[in-house]
Amino acid sequence: MNSTQDADSETLLRRSEAAALLNAAGYPIVATTLATMASRGTGPQFKRFGRVPLYRKGDLMEWAEKRSSPYGFSVSECETARTTAA
Repeated sequence: MNSTQDADSETLLRRSEAAALLNAAGYPIVATTLATMASRGTGPQFKRFGRVPLYRKGDLMEWAEKRSSPYGFSVSECETARTTAA
C-alpha cells in the first residue's frame, strides 16, 4: 500500500457519508443502522468529535469484508464457508 492509499484509508467520514461509501461499494446499509449498531457495539469502529461519530474509510471497508461471506455458487456453500472461516 502506498502513502496515498494509507492517507485515504485514514480519511474520517460522518455517519451518513460512511453509509454512502458502503452503499457505493455494494454493501447496502443506512446511517440509522450504523447508529443502532454503534449503540450495541456491533458496528464498525468509530470515534467521536464532540457529538459527531467519525468513521475511518479503512475501518469501514474492513468491517464490511469481515461481515461478508466468501464467494460461492450457492447460498449453502457461502454460509458453510462463512461459518468455517469464523
